[in-house]
Amino acid sequence: MKLTRWLIVLFFVVATICFFWFDLEQYLTLEMIQAKSGALRDQVQAHPWWAGSVFFAAYVALTVMSFPGTVVLTLLAGALFGLVGGTLMVSIASNIGALIAMLISRFLLRDWIQRRFAKQITSINRGLERDGAFYLFSLRLIPLVPFVLLNPALGLTRVSIWTFWWTTQAGMLPGHAIYVGAGRQLARIREISDILSPSLIGTLALLAIFPLAATKLLTLYKARKVYRGWQKPKSFEHNLLVIGGCSGGLAAARIAASMKARVALIESEQLGGAALHSGSVPARALMRAANMNHALRQGGALGIRVHTEVDFAEVMQHVRHTLNEAQEQVMAESGKANGVELIRGRAQLISPWSVQVGDRTLCARAIVIATGSQPIIPSIPGLEKVEPLTCESVWDLQQRPERLLVMGGEADACELAQAFQRLGSRVTLAVEGDMLLAEAEPEARQAVADALCADGVQVLLQVSPQRFEVAGNERRLVFSIDEQNRSLPFDQVLLVLGRQAHLDDLGLEKLKLNIRDDGGLEVDEYLATRYPNIYAVGAVTGPDSSFQSARHHAWYAAANGLFSGFRRFMVSDRVVPRVAFTSPEIASVGLTEAQAKLAELEYEVTLLNLDSLEAAQMSAGDSGVLKVLTERGRDRIIGVTLVGDGASETLAVFVLAMKHKLGLNKLRRTVHINPTLAEASLAVAEAWRRAHTAKRSQTWAARLHRWRLGGQP
Repeated sequence: MKLTRWLIVLFFVVATICFFWFDLEQYLTLEMIQAKSGALRDQVQAHPWWAGSVFFAAYVALTVMSFPGTVVLTLLAGALFGLVGGTLMVSIASNIGALIAMLISRFLLRDWIQRRFAKQITSINRGLERDGAFYLFSLRLIPLVPFVLLNPALGLTRVSIWTFWWTTQAGMLPGHAIYVGAGRQLARIREISDILSPSLIGTLALLAIFPLAATKLLTLYKARKVYRGWQKPKSFEHNLLVIGGCSGGLAAARIAASMKARVALIESEQLGGAALHSGSVPARALMRAANMNHALRQGGALGIRVHTEVDFAEVMQHVRHTLNEAQEQVMAESGKANGVELIRGRAQLISPWSVQVGDRTLCARAIVIATGSQPIIPSIPGLEKVEPLTCESVWDLQQRPERLLVMGGEADACELAQAFQRLGSRVTLAVEGDMLLAEAEPEARQAVADALCADGVQVLLQVSPQRFEVAGNERRLVFSIDEQNRSLPFDQVLLVLGRQAHLDDLGLEKLKLNIRDDGGLEVDEYLATRYPNIYAVGAVTGPDSSFQSARHHAWYAAANGLFSGFRRFMVSDRVVPRVAFTSPEIASVGLTEAQAKLAELEYEVTLLNLDSLEAAQMSAGDSGVLKVLTERGRDRIIGVTLVGDGASETLAVFVLAMKHKLGLNKLRRTVHINPTLAEASLAVAEAWRRAHTAKRSQTWAARLHRWRLGGQP
């Protein structure tokens, strides 16, 4: 098997060298068709089977090798074999070549293609899972991915040989016929008047409009198939209906209104969503009070000694006051949003274009589902007896729990555990997994774990809850850890196990909208559901319930909903930042090292200890780390993790750089205020430059400078 692989590689290498060494590409030009078409046609007439066999073999070889020239050969087929014969020959030859290229990829190039073209392959796999053979047919009819990449990329999927064969044959046939016809017309050009002939002009026009026409026809066919059985209204009351007033829904409505569309926003409860009412806004207010208390207690390092006393009820009153102010601001902004009609009530989908709200039926060309998320409540026996708190109800606490059990291991759980510990509670953090912040970098996880332990939080990993018990006034969690049963007493339990999409009573079953295993609504790369005019944003599309993700989705959903008949925009979450407002803060964007390894990307790591920065020394021993992932041999950033106080603010530099594809070399030439943590971007860029500066060039630079001083080089 290994010898076979090496022989195939050797064949490809030799063929490539011969193709370019002997400049065979010169024979595959339009000029050559014009110059040699007459002589070649004579050879075809004199030896039709021999000439056809040679042409067929050459076309197959070019397709297998992915060499340039297949388009020219397609045109030449029309000149030599006519419209029908040329089309059949090119269609079969290209199909055989594509099949061989796919099989070679499946046998030989799987790992390399996976690394080199991971993004294209991911989108192909997603399309195959969603639409199967129809998706393959559309790729052939309208090459979203060039055939030179598509053939080997499909070899890495589970597509069967038969499906690959017939979709390739049927999908490429119309395009081949048009190009063969164009070649037949080009071969007839003898004078200027021939160029202006109606047949040639018609053929060239067909070449130009075919991709657009094919795209439109496929879109119409797919839409007709999906909408079968539904009666589309003849007129619409709104351009866009937004169901849900969460952060993503509010943003989508405002964006659509700014585009002068007629928009309605439907919400039965409070505007703002989870981020406002139970997420980052109250959590930041609570963390601010907790961190202030902690900082005053640690002020001895700066020569400041203060005795502090926490009034927990007043702290929570401050949190609720901050929350109320934020809610009032949202209400005021929504009232100023010109063009947005706010409708109070519970919405239910009754058709792909219609929504029922009470006695009123609303019709719109496009609908955005932005109903937000709700806390995950586990099914643990006895849970209802202990009256659990969630991130929605915890803000109503009036008395500080002396013993607080926090269940969860992600950012929200760590934030609340640290905040309550710093406000005087004895906190136990119970994590079902084997680590905190499972999606974060190891350096970030360790920093948070060390900070929690230093504050006094008891962290229990690999906890398997069995049941909750209540004996008198004593509440207990019975769990197993390391295959041993244990019992943990507590006063209050706070469940922070993540969130899931809130999709109850929306009428999804009637429209047969698919829900994924994680509870989110199944959407495509344009945030559209199975109906091209119904979109979803934020937590509705998956487990990420962050404010920034919902706002990021909002623009794409609004733009696609309003302009999908003309243009659609593919959403990308590549540059959506993530943060844990612990102390120290954990902020990241892009890929982590584990994700880069999983995608089999070639990358480099530049790690910077923030203790060496002047800003860290000025803040009483603040410490942290900056980890930057770049493409191997290049300064292009693919992932950043920043650990330290103020990390959430400093990360903006890297988010901007990744968004606009600015490398570390350009960051190195940016001036920042000293001393601030923003200088970390300069320091890490300089560290990368030193690691990639060639020693030979440094040696010659040193010799040049010595020579200019008048010494010997």
